[in-house]
This record gives sequence, structure tokens and C-alpha cells, in this order.
Amino acid sequence: MNTKRAGRREWTGLAVLILPTLLISIDVSVLHLAVPALTEDLRPSAAQLLWINDIYGFLIAGFLITMGNIGDRIGRRKLLLIGGAAFAAASVVAAYAPSAELLIAARALLGVAGATLMPSTLSLIRNMFHDPAQRTTAISLWMTGFTAGMVLGPVVGGALLENFWWGSAFLLGVPVMVILLVAGPLLLPEYRAPSSGRVDLASVVLSVAAVLLAIYGVKEIATHGPTWPAAVTLVAGLALVFVFIRRQRGLADPLLDMKLFAERRFSAALGTLMLVILIGPPLGLLAGQYLQLVEGLSPLQAGLWALPPSVAVIIGFMVAPVLTRRIRPGYVAGGGLVVGAVGVALLTQVEAGGGVTLLVGGQVLFFLGASPLLVVGTDLVVGAAPPEQSGSAAALSETGQEFGGALGLAIFGSLAAAVYQGSLELPDGVSRQAALDTLGGALSAAQDLPAAAGSALANAAREAFTTSVNVAAGAGVVLLLAAALLSAVALRMVPPTGTRPEPAPDEHPVSDDQPAPDDQPAPDKQPVSDKQPVSDQVAR
Repeated sequence: MNTKRAGRREWTGLAVLILPTLLISIDVSVLHLAVPALTEDLRPSAAQLLWINDIYGFLIAGFLITMGNIGDRIGRRKLLLIGGAAFAAASVVAAYAPSAELLIAARALLGVAGATLMPSTLSLIRNMFHDPAQRTTAISLWMTGFTAGMVLGPVVGGALLENFWWGSAFLLGVPVMVILLVAGPLLLPEYRAPSSGRVDLASVVLSVAAVLLAIYGVKEIATHGPTWPAAVTLVAGLALVFVFIRRQRGLADPLLDMKLFAERRFSAALGTLMLVILIGPPLGLLAGQYLQLVEGLSPLQAGLWALPPSVAVIIGFMVAPVLTRRIRPGYVAGGGLVVGAVGVALLTQVEAGGGVTLLVGGQVLFFLGASPLLVVGTDLVVGAAPPEQSGSAAALSETGQEFGGALGLAIFGSLAAAVYQGSLELPDGVSRQAALDTLGGALSAAQDLPAAAGSALANAAREAFTTSVNVAAGAGVVLLLAAALLSAVALRMVPPTGTRPEPAPDEHPVSDDQPAPDDQPAPDKQPVSDKQPVSDQVAR
């Protein structure tokens, strides 16, 4: 008997689930606009300003695995609503923070609350949309909401900061979370694992510490190079990852079930996602520097040139569900990555001057080709996991992407820096060591030199930076082609969503007026909405 397809209630509920993802992406992008104003008002030290910027992302990444597991245990809707309420409260505290210390604390709470939102929304999508084609479409819309937030964030935030104080940027989250708290109980069903043991607190501490240390170490290497403190931090984080894995294998009720990795679709999709995520953030960073420091565009002009790649991402998200109905997802993702590799290959031909069109065109092809993988990969990661572990699988997917983005910045940033420093030819009479560090440092040093020498140094630095972009793009092409091959080979057994066999039904849903069957075996029945009687459920 076929699994029941999602109806109006589920699709309306999806709109509610998109709201938190939209908010998280807006919150990330809008802070950068608020930094000048809050710096003038709160007078934070350099270290405090760094923590204001970074602690939010660090704690989101650190608590994803824990929150995904807790959602599986206590209920995904319950955790989503708790996180939404905490996010709204922390947003108010951040908006009216009278000191840098309180703002840092509020941003920390926002990070912990934010970690509840992504795995909860994604795992609820897994529970609400059982038809493979519908679930792929739902995930593509969910991801489109996140991308739309990244685009809207600077626009909405800029309008608020133009007319109000810096704290108004944080208040964006309050009305969105109020809508979630009101509509969530009405439109979202509750799901949780039919039986679960106690949360292993030692595993929670290990997972948070391992992720925080690893990502912090990688980001420090990306920012300051391979220093000893950064290397020690990274090694300590990786050591804790090893300890965490060992502990999970010995627990009867682990925080993260390592058996998930035995599922080929899960491991292949997760690995391919991480490979491609390595490229996106450094590509965007290098492109932004090229547009402003090589081509001399203003921040606004550079931001406008970032719109076509953003539109390409959304198009790729929307096309993926259509293609996977008739074509195997592995081939859709692999073919898209080949297109992305062609786009990145264009960046190897960019020159220092007049390369804006070629650069942006390459970005458009890359994001257009890579975005179907994000939909297909996320769908397979969540769909391949047992239904009672969908929250943990969603959290692992998000954690992997967070770590992949940080690692990509470290690897490609270090490669680009090495190529820049190795290819920079200082003009005669110029010996300023600062010029060897960054393009920005070289341009700043050039302003202090006589006109002829300064112009020669600036041109040489721009040429060297462009060379670094070319080389980093070449490495990206190799990585994308490897990911395309991995996707096409390792995921070739996954059939198109239009012909895919129906998945096993999820665990028993939790009604609003009855306790969860934590002490009873889960009935072999199809989850339905909270108010639907058991007799109406569809058996396998």
C-alpha cells in the first residue's frame, strides 16, 4: 500500500518551518552591518568584538549534534518551539544590551537556541513528507528560504540601521519567532522516538568540546596561518572526536549512533557534501576581495555583483526536485558538479583588470551546478537514517557543512596566501615586508610610497593576488570533479524519486493529548497528524 502523500496541512507547515531558517541566515548577514554602530556605542575591545562576531556560529556548530539527539528524544516540535522562544528572548537581550559583555552572552544564547532550529526543522520535514519526490521538493524550498535570508539580510538590515539604532537588527527575530510559536502547535505534528534512554552527559561535553576546538583551530589557521596554538587546538579537537567516537560505540544508547555510517547512501552523500562545501566559502571570499581590491569596486557594487550567483543557487535548488523525479539523484548531483567545475575553471582565466564578467559568470555556473547536490545530498542523508534518528542525521549534516566551510577557508585561504606571497615581485627600491602578507596590506603600503613606486607595488600585488585566485580555482576544479565522480558512482544505486520504493513508515507520532509510547514497542504504522485517529493511519 502506498504511503500517504502530504496534503495542504503539511505544505502550510513547511512554510512555518522555513521561517527559522530564513531568520538564522538573516541574523548571520545583518550583524556585519551593525558592527560599526555597536562598536561606537558599546566600545568593545578587539577581543570582545571578535567574540561578538564569532561566538554565535561557534555555538551553533558545537551544539548541533546534541540538539538533534535531544529532539529525537523529547520531540522535534517541542524542541523547535523551546528553541524559538529562547531565540526570541535572546534577541531582545541582544538588542538592548548595555555592554559588550552582555551582548556576547546574548549572542552565545542565540547560538545555543539556533542549534535547535536547523535539525528540528529538517527532521520534521523528514517526518511530514514521506513521498520521496515531495520530500526532495520540500527540502529544496527549505534551502531556498535560507538562501533568500542571506540575500534579504543586508537589504532589510540596512533599512533598519538607516532609521533606527543598531539593536533593531536583532529584533528581526522576535516577530518571526512569535509566528512560529503560534502557528507551530497548530500546523506541525509532533514526532519523537518511541523509546529512548537518558542523554549521556559525557558525550554531550565531548561533542561540544570537539566541534568547538576543531572549528576554532581551523578558523585560526585560516586567519593567522598555521601557528602552534592553532595547530594544538585543532589536534586537541580531533583527539576529542576520536574519544567521542570510541565512547559512542560502547554505549547502549549513544548520543550519535555510529551505525549510521554503515549505510552507503548516508556516508557517500555526507562525504560529497563536505567536499563541495570546502569550495563555496573560500570562492566567495576571494571573489569579494578581487572585486573590491583588484577591480576597485565599492562594497555596494561588489554586493550587487553577488546577486546573480545567489539567484543561480535558488534556481539550482528549484530544478533539483524536477530532475530527480526521472534521473537518478547521483547522476543529477554529479552532472551538476561537472557544470560547477566548468564555472570554477573560468576563474583560472581571470586577469587583473577587466575580469568582472568572467569572475561572476564562473560563480554563476559553479553555484548553479553545485546547488542540486545540496538538495540531493541533504535529502539522502536525512532519508537514509532510521526515522527515529532523523534529528541526529540532520544535525550531523549541518555540523559537517559547518566544519567543511571552515576547513575550506583554511585550505584554500592558505593556498591562495602562499601563491600570492610566492608570486609577488616587489619593484626596485620597495622592501616593505607588510606587502607580502595580504593584498590589502600591499595597497596600504603603496599609499605611503612615492607615486611611481606605489603604483608599481599596487599593480604587482594585484597581479599576484589574481594569480592566487587562478591557482585556487584550479585546485577547486580537481576537487569538484572528484566529488562528481564520487556522487555518480557511490550514489548510482539510488533510483529517481518518481520510481523510488516507498520508505519505511516513521515512528509513532505523538498526539497532543496522550503521552508518547516510550515504554511500548512502536506500532508498524504510518505517522499522521496529531488529531488523526489511529484507525485512519495507513499500515505498510
